[in-house]
Amino acid sequence: MHWVSSMLTDGDNGSVSSKRVVTFLAFTMCSVAFVADQFMGYKANQYLFDAMMYIVIAGLGFTASEKFALKK
Repeated sequence: MHWVSSMLTDGDNGSVSSKRVVTFLAFTMCSVAFVADQFMGYKANQYLFDAMMYIVIAGLGFTASEKFALKK
């Protein structure tokens, strides 16, 4: 559990980052939809899946860009 909380905390002040939480939840939902589609025969709405995938891509991009931003 400590691994998940350390993954979701911000590197600057140690608080939980909402960008990281939303990205993690969207990734989890995409993963569940993928597994359900592949193994359980459930067909997810393609537009909804694409939207969640774009949220994950944007969230990972913004989180990675924080590492290269200038520190105050």
